[in-house]
Amino acid sequence: MKNAIPKVSLAMGVLLTALFFTSCKKEKKQLQITPVIANNNDNSKIKKSIAKEEKVIIYRKPIVFIAGMDGKKSNFYKNARTHFLNKEYEVVDNTFSMEEILSWLNKNYNEKAYSEIHIVAKNNPWKGLDLETVIKGEKVTANSLRKSVINSALPKLEKGISSKTKVVFHSSGLGSNTELVNALKEVFLSKEAPSVVVSPYYSIFGGEFSEHSLAKPYYGFYPTAESPGNVDLSKEFTRKYPKEKDINWFDAITNEKEKFIGDVYSTKFNIPIQWSFDYKSSDEVPNFQTPKEIIDWIKKDDVLRGKIANYNIPVEKFRWTAVRKGSKLIIKGKTTVICVLKPLIKPYGDLQHVEPDVTNLRLYTLL
Repeated sequence: MKNAIPKVSLAMGVLLTALFFTSCKKEKKQLQITPVIANNNDNSKIKKSIAKEEKVIIYRKPIVFIAGMDGKKSNFYKNARTHFLNKEYEVVDNTFSMEEILSWLNKNYNEKAYSEIHIVAKNNPWKGLDLETVIKGEKVTANSLRKSVINSALPKLEKGISSKTKVVFHSSGLGSNTELVNALKEVFLSKEAPSVVVSPYYSIFGGEFSEHSLAKPYYGFYPTAESPGNVDLSKEFTRKYPKEKDINWFDAITNEKEKFIGDVYSTKFNIPIQWSFDYKSSDEVPNFQTPKEIIDWIKKDDVLRGKIANYNIPVEKFRWTAVRKGSKLIIKGKTTVICVLKPLIKPYGDLQHVEPDVTNLRLYTLL
């Protein structure tokens, strides 16, 4: 009986060993066949994913469109051209309309995506860009652009635009006109949407102290040729901008250029308005004796009052005249804008202008 116990133990050991090796063989077989049952669709997805990751977009160097011509007293476009040539950007001259710019981008696409598209065009915050929609067409405004898009008057960008493309407008104060910026973004929409980069500040090219700088604008108005004088104008600025304590408004109004870095100065331009009204007979045409009568007439008309409200300039700040031609009445108004410019200066270190970096979201807006 005693000898039976070791024999039983030995038999149990052999049995357990056999079961262990049998289990291992099954596991090995399972491990061997696991790769074989891969789904062909999964492999296809993996290949596509790898191919997508390996795709590299090659960008060409920035392109600059000089979209205007200088007058006798301005070198804005000339100085901008010099600045961007010094940065070794590709500069394109004589593109005075959105049609020409879009056509050039389509025609000169060279298999490289556009990285930055710079457009240099003066901007009047009340009248729109100094840029035509189509050749010899209307000036670029939110309304004129929308009409051009609806009528398919503008070329559509075919290739070269990616989500990383930046369309940068060097147009003073354009960043404050959200409606126009949204219309511009629609024009540059391709298979992908680029970013439109604008600034609420003025772009200054060719200054005495830097090739390109920015300045914050402040606006005052008076009826053209009827200035109340610099003392009264400076008082108006003080009342209009009570939080701006660093500017001597009288000095700024009488100063025409930046004499030292950070010096506040001013510039002037006019905003004209002209309306034409047709009556059934000459007897119905109003006969105004004074500008005040014209102003009172405008204020009583809901449509005209709304048009003036869009300018955000008091109707009294325009010089009004009326001309009667048979059964037609022509009303003209003109205001002179005094634009005080405060250069943006670095808050620390040496006295220098802030660098106009389009990636700086304190200076530019990306839409």
